[in-house]
Amino acid sequence: MPDTTYRDELWRPLVFTGVAFLAVLLCLLAPDALAHGVSDKDKTFIQGITGVHVVPYMYLGAKHMVTGYDHLLFLFGVIFFLYRLSDVTKYVTLFAVGHSITLLAGVLLNIHASPYIIDAIIGLSVVYKGLDNLGGLKRVLGFQPDPKAAVLVFGLFHGFGLATRIQELSFSRDGLLANLISFNVGIEIGQFIALSAILILMTLWRQTPRFHRSAVAANALLMCAGFILIGCQLSGLVTG
Repeated sequence: MPDTTYRDELWRPLVFTGVAFLAVLLCLLAPDALAHGVSDKDKTFIQGITGVHVVPYMYLGAKHMVTGYDHLLFLFGVIFFLYRLSDVTKYVTLFAVGHSITLLAGVLLNIHASPYIIDAIIGLSVVYKGLDNLGGLKRVLGFQPDPKAAVLVFGLFHGFGLATRIQELSFSRDGLLANLISFNVGIEIGQFIALSAILILMTLWRQTPRFHRSAVAANALLMCAGFILIGCQLSGLVTG
């Protein structure tokens, strides 16, 4: 963890600066500029096939995770101060469990919710981790939530977010369970690839003398990114 005194002195002004910057950006961004859904090419593929297609769905799942900036931002925040591989594995597994449960249940049980609201909560998860890493959760909430429980709960929302997007498509339910499982396996493969790259870069960054100081700014920017995601989704909800 970074030096507590230095962190306590800087996290507030950096966050407030980030929020001010956010307000300007939200005035310039289109409501769906940061919407994270399924590409037109992938929509055409999903809607045009029937039966079991294991490899294509694994590819689509891996692609979704590697290009899913909302998921990657959250995971970046989760592992930011995790130095042991065993801890990284525990937290990432909790996220994967939550993600898998709601992805499968949401589509198979046909559970509907507004994708804008779910994606806004996913943006909130990014803000939450940035604030947590800055040591501000206890100041804001008055207590320190269980970090493992928080990762699991937000993992449920991340999975449900994708489920709401898939439900918008007109796809065949023939072979649906096998295809969804293949898709989820692909997500875990993509998550492993993305996290490996992030951990390598994080390890190199942690070896620099200014890591602890730059960590404060990095998490303030993480919060700012989460606020932007929330703002864009709420704008889409109002204008859509």
